[in-house]
Amino acid sequence: MGTSPDVDESLTLEQIEDHHWGDPPADATRLIKTVYELRHKPIGTMDIEDLRVLLLQQESPAVLVPIALTHLERNPLAEGDFYPGDLLTAVLQIPRAYWEQHPDQESRTSAVITAFETLGNLDDHDTIRQKIHTFRS
Repeated sequence: MGTSPDVDESLTLEQIEDHHWGDPPADATRLIKTVYELRHKPIGTMDIEDLRVLLLQQESPAVLVPIALTHLERNPLAEGDFYPGDLLTAVLQIPRAYWEQHPDQESRTSAVITAFETLGNLDDHDTIRQKIHTFRS
């Protein structure tokens, strides 16, 4: 799926990180329960929505951003459950400190942004344009 060659896509985030969270708290929200569940899912079977949810929660970006970028390089408007480009929006919300530590991925993200901007009719994508502005500043 486009992870780095040293990442086994049959493994889960818990296995890759060797960090087991256990069960979600009894009073956990649906979102938190979903994050716990997705940490048990092999990364090679995660879909766009799974990536979007985890990245918006800043969960395991070192593992998941490269996977998300592979999807976005094929389609800058890759879509989870909300709107075309919602995966790009999630990636663009990763904190600046991450990009400073991963300049190769920052370059890939900039190339995805350029591809997005060549799609035309950006009026329908105000949220993404705002996130792009923040990412670039």
